[in-house]
Amino acid sequence: MLTLKSLKSHPVFLMIVVTTIVLFAASSARHALFHSTAFDLAIFDQAIYLISQNQTPFSSLMAINILGDHAAFIFYPLALLYKIYPDVHWLLLVQAVALALGALPSWSLARQAGLNEPKAIAVAAVYLIYPAVFNVNLFDFHPEVIALPAILAAILAARLDKILWFCAAIVLILSCKAVLSLTVLMMGFWLFLFDKKRNYGLIAIFLGAAWFLIATQTIIPYFNQGKQHAGVGRYHYLGNSVFEIAINLILKPHLVGSRIFSADTLEYLILLFLPAIWWLSPRHLAPLIGALPMLVMNILSDIEAQRDLIHQYSVPIFPFLLTAVISTLADRQTRGLNFWKNATNYLWNRRGWIHKIWHRISLQHIWNHRIWLHRGSRWGRSLFANSLLSKLLILWSILTFLVLAKYGYFWTVYLDSMDTWQATRQAINLVQTQGNVLTDNSLATHLAHRSTIKLLHQVANGQSLNEFEYILLNLRHPWHDTADTAASIGAQLKKSPLFQISYQQDDVFLFEKIRN
Repeated sequence: MLTLKSLKSHPVFLMIVVTTIVLFAASSARHALFHSTAFDLAIFDQAIYLISQNQTPFSSLMAINILGDHAAFIFYPLALLYKIYPDVHWLLLVQAVALALGALPSWSLARQAGLNEPKAIAVAAVYLIYPAVFNVNLFDFHPEVIALPAILAAILAARLDKILWFCAAIVLILSCKAVLSLTVLMMGFWLFLFDKKRNYGLIAIFLGAAWFLIATQTIIPYFNQGKQHAGVGRYHYLGNSVFEIAINLILKPHLVGSRIFSADTLEYLILLFLPAIWWLSPRHLAPLIGALPMLVMNILSDIEAQRDLIHQYSVPIFPFLLTAVISTLADRQTRGLNFWKNATNYLWNRRGWIHKIWHRISLQHIWNHRIWLHRGSRWGRSLFANSLLSKLLILWSILTFLVLAKYGYFWTVYLDSMDTWQATRQAINLVQTQGNVLTDNSLATHLAHRSTIKLLHQVANGQSLNEFEYILLNLRHPWHDTADTAASIGAQLKKSPLFQISYQQDDVFLFEKIRN
């Protein structure tokens, strides 16, 4: 294993640093180009800011206490960063570091499984180049990305018999999102039944099940005005509560059959497994037991976004997929080495017979260098096994990254509103008080540090605009879901005696409430 001193000079450390820089630069650029969104960056930014100001983290965007969303207590330690300086870039940095840091336990798991150094480094590269890692980083901020390296660390701690580290990793996972308790629960079953880590499996089963019950039946309803989590609505055809859905999954399998055996599901599975398809074996798919809860939830959901590599929903699946890849590679390496060892021993045991044949064909001088040949064969097979396979791992990962990663957005989608970029920046800079703000989904992330910020869809039914001190609209490039609402409100405000236009340029309008 790496020590802190040796880590700084190790290739994996350099890979982590470079990836962190790239991911942070990419998400920051997207944010600067006004393509980050309230769902989900402004929601978490506002809540964490309010916590840092010792205020109740009530999300005006969702109209609930943020703990009523996913019971994500990770927001409280994250708020310590906002006490240093309140800035949304802290979240983008934490996300970039968390995603990149997963390469370290990936490398460690590969070494622990018996893979040699080149293959272990290749596994770390496979992790970093996985398309979902890059894509999720671009999709605002989500606390479950912090759980990605934590899941890998938990698996590593179990295999190294580090029970305190294992428990710490499990607590970190559970603090990120309530639904991850199901992932922890199933990871426990896998550790108990297949990885032969019974104590660790029991701990994960107990903590996962306990937190699931506490979070879904107590914490979320308490902070969500007695209601179940809003995500339950994505499975309305199965029931109206967590337990009703769970019961119907067992008693009414016909309700889910059409979802599981469908073209959408097949497409999703191809996207998910394609980057690692050549390195998976049916004999080593047991780790995917831990991925089953999120995999099933994504397949059964009414929300198409749960079945792609752009959004965060597949994040908890990837650690177990990578663990299965590592197990397959370790098995192939062991069988490959055994083959060469047996072949070498076979030839060496028949060296007398070989000696006679070689002598007859005038190759006596080769036989005299048989020790050199023996070592050369070892070097040759090592070179073949290590170099070629490692390069294939990285090459296939690069190819799938080029096909599935959304880096192309930076010269297409993210540049479509550049003609109003300067005007939008100037309008945002004129919002200098902590007054209430109304704006659209793409601008809210720049104005979330206040107790009340709302989106246009929240007032689309004719609610009064008098509660807002500022209303910011980009009528040239409105958010597509509320374009009509933006035009209607803009026309209304231009005639309103309660508001004045404090800024207007390139169809960007900042309306400010007239103070008495």
